[in-house]
Formats: sequence, C-alpha cells, structure tokens
Amino acid sequence: MLKKTYVWVDERFPLTEVIKHELTEYPVPRNLNYLWNFGFLALFILVLQIVSGIFLAMHYKADVNQAFDSIQHIMRDVNYGWLIRYLHSTGASAFFAVIFIHIGRTLYYGSYRRPRELLWWTGLLLLFLLMATALMGYLLPWGQMSYWGAQVITSLFGTTPVYGEDIVRWLRGDFVVGDATLRRFFALHYLFPFIIAGAVVIHLVALHWVKSSNPSGITLHAKDNIPFHPFYTSKDMFGLGVFLIVFCGFVFFNPEFWIEPENNVAADPMQTPAHIVPEWYFLPFYAILRSIPDALGGVITMFMAILIFAAMPWLDRSKVPGGALYRPGYRVMVYVFFLDVLVLSYIGAQPPEGAFLLIGRIATFIYFGLFLLLPFVSAREERRSREEGLPREAEKLIREEQEELLRKEHYLRRRGGERLRRQVRQRLGDEEQ
Repeated sequence: MLKKTYVWVDERFPLTEVIKHELTEYPVPRNLNYLWNFGFLALFILVLQIVSGIFLAMHYKADVNQAFDSIQHIMRDVNYGWLIRYLHSTGASAFFAVIFIHIGRTLYYGSYRRPRELLWWTGLLLLFLLMATALMGYLLPWGQMSYWGAQVITSLFGTTPVYGEDIVRWLRGDFVVGDATLRRFFALHYLFPFIIAGAVVIHLVALHWVKSSNPSGITLHAKDNIPFHPFYTSKDMFGLGVFLIVFCGFVFFNPEFWIEPENNVAADPMQTPAHIVPEWYFLPFYAILRSIPDALGGVITMFMAILIFAAMPWLDRSKVPGGALYRPGYRVMVYVFFLDVLVLSYIGAQPPEGAFLLIGRIATFIYFGLFLLLPFVSAREERRSREEGLPREAEKLIREEQEELLRKEHYLRRRGGERLRRQVRQRLGDEEQ
C-alpha cells in the first residue's frame, strides 16, 4: 500500500528526483571533517525548537498576570511539561553554541570567499533572525531577569536620532514593558521560527548551487566527490548521537544551568535586580555595548560587531586556499579572535566598573582591529605565496584540479560546446590566479 502511494505521488510530483538530487546522490567532497556536521545539527535543533515551542504555546498564557504562573503550570501539572520546557530552554542555548561553532569553522577555513559570498550572507541573515527570536522569547517567562532584560534591550532603540522614542513605544506597544509588549513578543516569537525555516531553505539552495567547501579550500574534481548518502548521513547520525549525549545530560541532570536564577522569581517592576545580564550568547555583544561611553555609539558598535562579518569576502584579499590551514598569519588572527570573544563573554557577565571596564574596551579594540588588519595580512600572505609558492599539499590539489579541467576542455572542444568551454577556461584562470 505504501509503495503504491509512493509511486502514485512520484508520477505527479518529482519526489524521487528531488531526493536524489538534493540528498542521496548530492556530491560532497570526501575530505570533510566533523566540523561540517554542525550545519545538520543546527537544522535538527531548529526542528526541535519549533515542535517543542508549539506544545508550549498550547498551555502558555500571554498575559502579565498569568504568564509566570502558566510556566509553573506547564512544569508541574502538564504531562511531561517539564521535559518540553527544558528541551526548549536548553535547545536555545544549544542552538547558539552550534551556530557559533558553525560560523567559527567557516572563518577558520575561509569558506566565505568566492563563490560562496551569498551563502555566507544568508547565514548572517539567519543569525540575525535567530537573535531576534531569542530576544523576544526571553521575555515570555515573565521572570525578573526577563522583564528587566527586555526593559534594557528595548530602551537601546531610544538612542536612534529623531525617532528613538517612537521606535521604543512601537516595540513595547506602551510607554513601559507590559501586557502589550508581552503579547506582541509572544506572537512574533511564534512566527519567527517559521521565517527562519524559510531562510534555511534559501541557505540550502545557495549551498547546493555552489557546492560544499572542504578543508583544503580547493574545488575538488568529480572523482574526489562521494554521494551524501550513505557516507555523510551515517557521519551526521554519529555526530547527532554525540550531541544528544551532551544535550540530554543538561536536560535531565542540570536543566537550570542555562537559566538565570533571578528568572525563577516573578517579574517585579518595582525591584531592579542588582546586576542585569543577558543570556550567555549575547554577552560578547553586551560587553562591546558597555565598552563605549556614548549610548548611541555603543548601540552602533554592537550592531557593527555582527554586520562587519558581511565584509569578510572583501577584507580577505588572499587567494591562498584553505583559510587558516595554509596561512600562518591568518591562523594566528583566527585564534586571537576566538580568544577575544571568550574574554568579551566573561567581561559581559561582570559589572561595568574598574578593571572589567578597561579590559572590555581593550578586547573591543582587538575585536575590530583584527578585521581592519585582515586586508594587510592577507595581501602580504598573497605576495609571499606568489614568491615562495604554496605548500606541497595545496599545489598538488591545484595541479590535479587543473589537469581534470583541461581534460574536460578537450572533451568539450571535440563536442563543440563553446559556451561550456568558456566557463571551464574561466575556472582555469581563477585557479591560476
């Protein structure tokens, strides 16, 4: 019966062809390491967040007088409500951890460069959407840190020249964070994951068009590609198993690890917490915000800390493949950047005073200084590679790729494929540069 249904659908919709083209027979470089698993893990967590969020929404009350109590009702009275809530809250932190590693891998191996600029930008768009979703979701438990965090975050938009106060009132739906704010944040928090799902489809289309990068940074010819299934489906399943061990360890043994203790107290507009801090995944940007004395300058700098990644394809002028793999100067910069982000995360969780404020300003200067230094370092590495040559492994891969392209050009010349021959010649020119 199932087979007949599948055949009936396949006659009217190219289901088999789509599965083969986009999944089972999709060609993937054979040299991908486990850092390439994190894209699949991000997709898995997105599905988990959408499913758990739908079940939570069935019992949640978007009302300032009932929101906090509805969370307690889910935790205590709903069958397995505690599990759904902890899957969702822990999943939010896991989502950002996986995304940050995914971005870190892209930076390390230089996967943002031609021809993957659009793929990189769609990924940054997904990061912005994810941050917006998390900010709105943080208010929903209506705890002390949720309320005051939303108060601080929405007030930041008040620094906008001319229209600042109007924007803040539009975000809150009132003059203060209240019932209108909670309702619209709940509606948008429910909507945004589906927008993210649509953006993920665009991201995957861009990925499948330009094909996956690989640690070498060189486009491997067809003989070095393998079908995605079963080779990488099995590898992704192994990575998922390791991830679930860690994830379920937090869910079942320490679920409150990622929840601020202050958030287990109902919101009180008359009592401000001693130290307002955002969730851990916003701490580096919060530290950058506080390191700038001027309010408007701090907000601009905070947003620029994310937007500046969009300029990476132009800031990195080197054509040496493999990112940090074959470029010692760039590798040092990447390691310093990762360490600097950790320092900013620590500073963001501390009071903005004394030595913490000074260290935060130094770390912010290093953060942006690395981006400004990148064009000069990459240009110097490019000159050195032309004078001294690439490492032996990179030269061997490039030589093999050029030989394969020359064979294809010879075949196309015989077949008279003038347009395709020009494309091959263009690729050869890019490789020689």
